Amino acid sequence: MNLRESFKNQLPRLGRAGRALPRIALLALAVAAVYAVVSHPPLYTVPRGEVAVRTNLFSGQPTRFDEGRILALPGVHEVRSLPMRDQVFHATQLARADGAGALQSLEGLSLGMDLTLAWRVDAKQLPGIATRLPENIERDLIGPALQASVYPVVSQHTVREIFSSKRGEIEQAIAGSLKTRLPEQGIELRGLQIGHVDLPADYRRGMDGLLAEGLATEKMQYTLELKAKQVKQTELEAQAQKSRREIDAEAAEREQVIAARAQEEAMKHILPLKQKQIEQRSLEAEAANAQRIKLAEGNAKARQIEATAEAKARETLADAEAYRVAEISKVDAQRMAREGALLTQHPLLVQKALADKLADKVQVIIAPPSASGAFIGSGLLGGAQAQQQDTQAAQQQQQQGAE
Repeated sequence: MNLRESFKNQLPRLGRAGRALPRIALLALAVAAVYAVVSHPPLYTVPRGEVAVRTNLFSGQPTRFDEGRILALPGVHEVRSLPMRDQVFHATQLARADGAGALQSLEGLSLGMDLTLAWRVDAKQLPGIATRLPENIERDLIGPALQASVYPVVSQHTVREIFSSKRGEIEQAIAGSLKTRLPEQGIELRGLQIGHVDLPADYRRGMDGLLAEGLATEKMQYTLELKAKQVKQTELEAQAQKSRREIDAEAAEREQVIAARAQEEAMKHILPLKQKQIEQRSLEAEAANAQRIKLAEGNAKARQIEATAEAKARETLADAEAYRVAEISKVDAQRMAREGALLTQHPLLVQKALADKLADKVQVIIAPPSASGAFIGSGLLGGAQAQQQDTQAAQQQQQQGAE
């Protein structure tokens, strides 16, 4: 009873809960949609240098968009981004002669070729080709097209032509084949370049030998040509020297002839001039001789006149000297007579005169007086006789004193 009653009591609540379930489901669906939009926004960013093609999954209509943001609803739209810049592709599988993708020459030799291809998506065919292009364009489209174009071209040429002589022609042939294949797939070829050519080891050694022999042959050829040019140069130099010597000899001969003619013409004027110079010199010698004679005559006359004048002057001087001596003698005689008379009257004047003469030489003179009363200076001036007289006078005075 209790269970029935409790169940009856819960029935109103269960009815209200059943009516609220649709609302809760709608709310949960809205929350899930908001979460999906927030975690995975329906926007796609087109990078710079690329173009995006949005395809409607329901209608299949493609639309092209350049760089920027576009609306891409999940489950409604499919977006694919394609590069619009030039892309570079290196055919590494064709680069080695011992690799799996080795090329075959006309002789059947394996070789490798380093090919570099520049490409980009043809913008004119967008957006129609977006759904047709593979995900990996280089692996699934460009690589097979390059192999399909390279193999037929390379197989028509020898290794020597591929390696050296016809490289440009081969490059143009491969590029022409690619230009017919790639545009059909929506790819535009921008350029093709052939780099290193990998040859088989045996062929490379043989080619190195041939190249060495060729270089030696070319070197010998150049050496022979050089020697021939040197011989030709030596001949030309010898001819030039011979011509130079001939020209120099002719010039020297002309110079000698011209000099002889000039000397001959000059002698015509020089001989009269020399003759005139000789005559002039003879006249000058005669004039100089006459001048010297006149000078000698003038000098002789001058010396004669000078001698006469000198003799007269000497005679005049002798007469004057004789007259002077006579007059001086007369004056001295008169003076001596006067002095003798004066000394006779005054004997002490002799002593005075002596003292005057010795005054500048002797300051004090001490002399004994003369016993005989003679001149006081007789003891100084006299000789032995004066001394004897003084001695005798002194003895006489002593005798007189003793008496």
